[in-house]
Amino acid sequence: MNARSDQPAPLSGFKKSLLIGPGDLNAFFGLVVDNMTQLVVMAAILVNVFQFPKELVYYKMIPGSAIGVFAGDLAYSIMAIRLARRTGRTDVTAMPLGIDTPSLFAFLFGVIGPAYVATGDPVLAWKISMAVVVIVGITKTFGAFLGPLIQRLVPRAALLGPIAGVALMLIAFLPMIKIFHAPLAGFLSLIVILCCIVGKVPFPFRIPAAFGAVALGVAVSYITRLFGIGTALPNLSEGLQKMTFVLPMPSLAFLEGLPYTVAYLPLALPFAIVVIIGGIDVSESAKAAGDAYETLPILLTSGLSTILVGLCGGVVQTTPYIGHPAYKDMGGRAGYTLGTALFIGLGGIFGYLGLMADLLPEAALAPILIFVGLEITAQTFRATPERHYKAVAFSFIPAIATLVLIQLNSLLANLGKHPSDLSGEMAVSFEMIVLIANGFIISSLLWGAALVMIIDQRLRRAAAFLGVAAGLSLFGIIHSPFPDGRLFWPWQIESTLPFLLAAGYGMMVVFLLLMAGRGKKRAED
Repeated sequence: MNARSDQPAPLSGFKKSLLIGPGDLNAFFGLVVDNMTQLVVMAAILVNVFQFPKELVYYKMIPGSAIGVFAGDLAYSIMAIRLARRTGRTDVTAMPLGIDTPSLFAFLFGVIGPAYVATGDPVLAWKISMAVVVIVGITKTFGAFLGPLIQRLVPRAALLGPIAGVALMLIAFLPMIKIFHAPLAGFLSLIVILCCIVGKVPFPFRIPAAFGAVALGVAVSYITRLFGIGTALPNLSEGLQKMTFVLPMPSLAFLEGLPYTVAYLPLALPFAIVVIIGGIDVSESAKAAGDAYETLPILLTSGLSTILVGLCGGVVQTTPYIGHPAYKDMGGRAGYTLGTALFIGLGGIFGYLGLMADLLPEAALAPILIFVGLEITAQTFRATPERHYKAVAFSFIPAIATLVLIQLNSLLANLGKHPSDLSGEMAVSFEMIVLIANGFIISSLLWGAALVMIIDQRLRRAAAFLGVAAGLSLFGIIHSPFPDGRLFWPWQIESTLPFLLAAGYGMMVVFLLLMAGRGKKRAED
């Protein structure tokens, strides 16, 4: 007789008890590459753009940030093992956690860099950033208790739609640029991923396909570089110089920066809210894939690991990643998050993350992220009723705006220009893209939820979602008119856009309520 699903079920054997399978190696590569890339990009921007001292970045900020990934992925590994024992299953996939990409760039260019410019003191700027991260973590921890309520109120299409938009527009598209930058290595790595992971054609000699894709891509990249094709070979001695032992320990150093955080919280706190919503989305995504994690522990882990980052000297927040369905499809269990926790944690302590990033070409790694994006998008449609497909597609629009905004900002920066230098129609178009993009996770959710309710002819509930959008737009939680996405009091800024947007949403609410009343009257007749 089978054990009851709500009782612990014995799992015999070392591998089963830890839920380690051959697919964990594929999943490990995907999750490690993503996290490693974030930390290396952070170091490059701080050192090369803002001229932070290398010692502060390599020996304080990176180790402190890596320790949050270590703690979060370790906690998610334990959750997967417990879920497996409770249900008697050995195919449970752990929830992935890592550095939050959107807030990484927001914190770099909206908090750390400006704090250094304002104070002229890199150590004080670092402590201000630590304090901001601690406050963000506390906000996420308390906000986690609202997660289950939101999950009950918001339809699945609205929860999964924003995640699919991010997956397709950001996770899949941006790495494709890296592939076209180095097509020989990139295309070869990509076809291995598409054939052997998407198409499920076994890679020769039973080698994990993700490993094979990276290995072939790296080999082709180095061979072509020897013949002068592509970028120069990495400087190994320079990478080795970055390696040193640093054990990050919690401290109260952030308290010195606490009085200065008021100027930066309007930018940082919306990203805490976005991660809370995103955490709810990925919990729903995991449930749709067959792993029913409780939302509250998932969100609490994100909040507490972010607090640990700030206490240990890190300057970024952690988030549950949206790739659970893709890692499950790769065959990942709990081993891949456990391996990621150890690799990233030890990499921060021993300093080999920078060396690894120097040695591994982006074009060989990018196809793994493309697969993650494709799998998440496909899973969203599989888990959503067909009548709600239009709502899912509708929720993609803010993510598209975010993609366009990232590319425009990059273009302007390379030209040495600022958005304020634009004029005429281009300036107006840029401003409208900023409006659509800012707070895109939340606006995507609200748009998708409203359209689901309209499709189901629950017009009053649709009006409620759009009413929430009207209120949030007044304070910049969504549709902030500022390029940095900061919050504001509507009466303290010169722009009338928040009032116009709120009024526009209000008109939609009134129309839906009138239509709902008309429908009720017709039913009575």
